[in-house]
Amino acid sequence: MSSAATTAPSVDKVDGFSRKSVRKAKQKRSQSSSQFRSQGKPIELTPLPLLKDVPAAEQPELFLKKLQQCCTVFDFMDTLSDLKMKEYKRSTLNELVDYVTVSRGYLTEQAYPEVVKMVSHNIFRTLPPSDSNEFDPEEDEPTLEASWPHLQLVYEFFIRFLESQEFQPSIAKKYIDQKFVLQLLELFDSEDPRERDYLKTVLHRIYGKFLGLRAFIRKQINNIFLRIINGFALPLKAEHKQFLVKVLIPLHTVRSLSLFHAQVIRGLLKFWPKTCSQKEVMFLGELEEILDVIEPTQFVKIQEPLFKQISRCVSSPHFQVAERALYYWNNEYIMSLIEENSSVILPIMFASLYRISKEHWNPAIVALVYNVLKAFMEMNSTLFDELTATYKSDRQREKKKEKEREELWKKLEDLELKRGLRSDGIIPT
Repeated sequence: MSSAATTAPSVDKVDGFSRKSVRKAKQKRSQSSSQFRSQGKPIELTPLPLLKDVPAAEQPELFLKKLQQCCTVFDFMDTLSDLKMKEYKRSTLNELVDYVTVSRGYLTEQAYPEVVKMVSHNIFRTLPPSDSNEFDPEEDEPTLEASWPHLQLVYEFFIRFLESQEFQPSIAKKYIDQKFVLQLLELFDSEDPRERDYLKTVLHRIYGKFLGLRAFIRKQINNIFLRIINGFALPLKAEHKQFLVKVLIPLHTVRSLSLFHAQVIRGLLKFWPKTCSQKEVMFLGELEEILDVIEPTQFVKIQEPLFKQISRCVSSPHFQVAERALYYWNNEYIMSLIEENSSVILPIMFASLYRISKEHWNPAIVALVYNVLKAFMEMNSTLFDELTATYKSDRQREKKKEKEREELWKKLEDLELKRGLRSDGIIPT
């Protein structure tokens, strides 16, 4: 199977998020990834026969020679240099990808260090500085890797190598070690979304194959705020919980929030944004996704703090925040959870909803609130009537207190005025 059939990650998306803005009309740029070298003369590689054209007994040795040839790195920023040799290496990499996919008996013990050496020579490099100090994958066009015609095939080859039925972790662990993993993790700073996509696959394969590296990988991901590895067994270990609470959940406080979506309600509530309405809308969307799959028993545990926050969102003067919160009542599953627990949720929400129905500046929000109040009335009419009566009674007491305060201030103002007039001798003491 040719590697050409493998679908490369779309360059119009970054980490799975569609580009939503055309604010910056920048062209995709190519980067050298610090791979360029100044060379005095063109590179010449000695052509080797195809693996399929030599006897099976000679293929392992030829395989090693081709790996060694592919350690040569070309300067892709110079589009006119070494064209013939670049094409030869690309063809050789394609051949290697196909070979490790379908062949048997090629993975001798001598092959492991040569494979790791070839991969390391090609992918490990110092990434160039970004054109923007604060690269935003939703807004900025990524800097694309200039050497991708070779780099993609190297990643393809390495993934097929790790997935091979003949792959032996007990041999490979001598070469794919902690140093290798650290260098791999550093490449996640690449702006090229295609490379990051391949890196995630490679890291996942290494995590699955090398039991001795798992704790180290988790620790390094913890340290540099990368992605948690899916597939933890239950119950969660203490280190996984600590990672979640101390690393992943606090990521909601950073500017690049859209890159991190931890599925934890209490964590979201703890770091709920106070001044950024755009983030609030995003948090509300994330909460709805969680509530779509939450078990009723788990919902009961968080319903009070959850709906206290939703109540504040509904009361928000920002139209989009209030609207997004009120849309929860259009979700059938969330509505079923609310109905089952209306005796707890309705008292939390009622005062805000009733006040908004009378005072909110936006008629669309008022209409949505009326629909929510109607739904609550149908769920539990007795409690709804009690809350209505209590709310009106409380409002009357508040109005009475306000009137009394106003009258007191009026008396104080009159007394102050009289005192001033006496001191000026306008009225007798």
